[in-house]
Amino acid sequence: MRIIAGEHRGRRFMAPKKLETRPTTDFAKEGLFNVLSHRFYFQDLNVLDLFAGIGSISLEFISRGTREVTSVDHNSTCTKFIAETAHSLEIENIHIIKSDVYKFLETNLAQRHFNLIFADPPFSMEDEDYQNLIELIFDNQWIDEKGVFILEHSKKRTFEAHPKFQEEKKYSNIKFSFFK
Repeated sequence: MRIIAGEHRGRRFMAPKKLETRPTTDFAKEGLFNVLSHRFYFQDLNVLDLFAGIGSISLEFISRGTREVTSVDHNSTCTKFIAETAHSLEIENIHIIKSDVYKFLETNLAQRHFNLIFADPPFSMEDEDYQNLIELIFDNQWIDEKGVFILEHSKKRTFEAHPKFQEEKKYSNIKFSFFK
């Protein structure tokens, strides 16, 4: 894993072996963050990273000056790796939650709102699980009124028919769908 830009630019980390994760490629991550840098002031963002894996996206946001990031993943090896990496970089504005993403999203008791939500679920996920994810985010008001939800998925899927769909960006075999 490599942090592409910002305060921790160029830092590389080796993820634990035998993890069943698929980190966002540097090519796709760089493309996504080029788009985001023209739309947002990172220092104004509170970001929720779902299916955070080894934290590649979370750490990229923080390196670029994001105010706060909350990373959610069910795998304790992943959450431990994110915590250790954040500690080694002396990052304090990250909250790491070990939880099933769907259970986490089912209720928003604290009425937390995020400016940007990013999700990178397993590409093998069923269509109804993707739809459930989108609905949980919007129905339980996890995203603020002007916020954006970005869903990473394989190029084989499309969400253009969803009423909250705005656009998609494609980088090789990966698509990012934007919802508002």
